[in-house]
Amino acid sequence: MARYFRSSNLASRIFDRQLISPLPGATVNTIRQFYENLVPSYTIYDIDCPDYSFRKFTDDGKYLVAFSRNHQDLIVYRPIWFTYSCNEECETHELPPKAKKFDSFFKQLYSIPLASSNEYICKDFFLYMECHRFGLFATSTAQSNESTATEGAIHGVPLIEKITFHLVRLEDGVILDEKAFCNDFINLAHSIGAYMYEDLLCIVSLRYQTIHILQIRDSGNLVEVRNIGAFCREDDELFLHSHIQTGYGGSFLPGIKQRLLSYIFCKTWNEVPDQTLRVQHLKKKFYFHFQDYVDLIIWKVQFLDRHHLFVKFGSVDGGVSRSTDQNLAFFAVYNMETTDIVSLHQNSSEDIYALFEQFYDHFHANPQASSHGKFISSHSNDIHALDQLRVIKNKASSSSQLISAIDRHRHCTEHPIKFMSVRQNVVKFKIKPGSDSGASDSRAKRISSFLFHPFFPLALSIQQTYMQPTVVNIHFRR
Repeated sequence: MARYFRSSNLASRIFDRQLISPLPGATVNTIRQFYENLVPSYTIYDIDCPDYSFRKFTDDGKYLVAFSRNHQDLIVYRPIWFTYSCNEECETHELPPKAKKFDSFFKQLYSIPLASSNEYICKDFFLYMECHRFGLFATSTAQSNESTATEGAIHGVPLIEKITFHLVRLEDGVILDEKAFCNDFINLAHSIGAYMYEDLLCIVSLRYQTIHILQIRDSGNLVEVRNIGAFCREDDELFLHSHIQTGYGGSFLPGIKQRLLSYIFCKTWNEVPDQTLRVQHLKKKFYFHFQDYVDLIIWKVQFLDRHHLFVKFGSVDGGVSRSTDQNLAFFAVYNMETTDIVSLHQNSSEDIYALFEQFYDHFHANPQASSHGKFISSHSNDIHALDQLRVIKNKASSSSQLISAIDRHRHCTEHPIKFMSVRQNVVKFKIKPGSDSGASDSRAKRISSFLFHPFFPLALSIQQTYMQPTVVNIHFRR
């Protein structure tokens, strides 16, 4: 009973943490419960800060990543804690003037030029490798929709003259290595086109339907391990050239597409045991949709482990659009060692939704497998977040609307973000975007983003309104 009614006094909780050992296997949950008492308690509205585009905190909380407004420079800050002293009761004392300044909470470590004159930083792209404190950023030239038809390129996919990935050591801003793709298209928005798992990185070329597997070495080098697309094994191209006397042309389907069609054929074949009915079943379920299967392209890829990839297939139109929620898609598990498709599901499958519900932390471009990421609440590790997800699912028209782990800006709502004490059902703190005056025009289109520190009671709320200056608020524990 004493554990159920946990104290709201921070000092009491610290004593409990020192005296009471958690049950075996419950250490993480016990530590996360401690943060019920560490919520923000004060807001500084419209703080005086540089005109930068703030991206996110790293998973270890040591760095805040930002970009210049012209999308040319990378700026990295280190969070510091604002301190002051007063003679009176601090709770009633007004904060000093320097509290209104951004540099009282964050120290700029460096600012480095990342993009050349005709390139721009993709402000939605950032991957972080915690074990070596490396950050991966992307720059690109302007997108062209009038792309010329080149051999191996998918018709309807736009062209970007140059895309460059930069591996940066975050502690000092040294650019360790770069990887460039020319006359290609990689979906950089919200880090969709790349995925990091341990020291492995996969980058998806939509234009040439190639999955590039790279390894990030301890020295900070990007080394290409293999390419999957037209060929699945390293010697496939050599085998074709040596066994086809007429030479290899463009008549063959890509290797990974062959694996997909083979899996669908075998699965359809085995669905009907009767030999006489099997042919009709194949005509209806496989050959009738054959061209639709052939026209599928790779949208997105992520690692499940070091040997298996989770590949999303869909139409060309859905692959190049920013929103793919309403497009038909298929999810395939691909074994890189055997080059086989292990399983295939439609995006409306209840099995896929169940996996998303149970293993949400693995659907991020940066999977939450770091030492700090496991303390972040999600509906995979928190029953209260899971209850909220199920309420949303019951209101949604389809489960496919939920299957997205994209970190994006949202339209501003009038409802504040509430910090709740679940046990006591009490609101501890509210974060409301905008200024404290509340005089903003409700008809104006407003976009809000929130940057939460992984474990400090510290958050930034950023509101952008059309034709108006950006408003940045800082929420912290006073």
